Amino acid sequence: MAGIGNVFLGDDGFGVEVARRLRVRGGLAQGVELVDVGIRGMHLAYQLLDGYDGLLLIDTMHGDGPPGTVYRVEHDPDAPARGSGLNGHGMDPGSVLALLDELATVNGVHRPVGRVLVVGCEPASLDECMGLSEQVAAAVEPALRAVDELLTLLLDRPTEQTDDGPERSAARRVT
Repeated sequence: MAGIGNVFLGDDGFGVEVARRLRVRGGLAQGVELVDVGIRGMHLAYQLLDGYDGLLLIDTMHGDGPPGTVYRVEHDPDAPARGSGLNGHGMDPGSVLALLDELATVNGVHRPVGRVLVVGCEPASLDECMGLSEQVAAAVEPALRAVDELLTLLLDRPTEQTDDGPERSAARRVT
C-alpha cells in the first residue's frame, strides 16, 4: 500500500496523510507493506519490480465529483500504460505504472504486480501550501474505510480455479 503526494501542494498531500493515519492506527494484516512514497514515485516503480500480488495506491485524483469525493478504482493491467511523463520528484499513479511497465519489459519481468487498486480523492486545491482543505481533510476517514475494504479484496478474495486443475491462491504480498 502506497500513499502518494506532495505535502507542499495542499490537497496533493492526501495520500501521505492517509498513509500516516494508517501507520498510527496500526493493525495491518501480515504481508501488507505500507509505504509513504510522497513524491518518490520512481522509487516505488523500482520497488515493485520485486514482485507483489497486489498494490493499493492512495492519491488525489480528478473525477466528476466535488472536492472531497473518495473514489475506488481498479487499474486494468492489460490497458496501455499512460502517465504524465517521467519526473523523479512527483509522479502520479499512472506515471508510476507506466514506468513499471517499461522497467519490467527491459528487465524481462512479466507483470510484477497482480491486482492494482486505487483510493483517490477529488482535490479542492493543489496550490502551494501545507495542509489539506476542509473537504479533503473530511475525506480521510472515509478513505481509511475504503482502504480497509479494498485490502480485504486483495487479501481475502476467493481462490480462483484454473483450467490446469489446482487452485491458485489469492494475494499473498501486498504493498
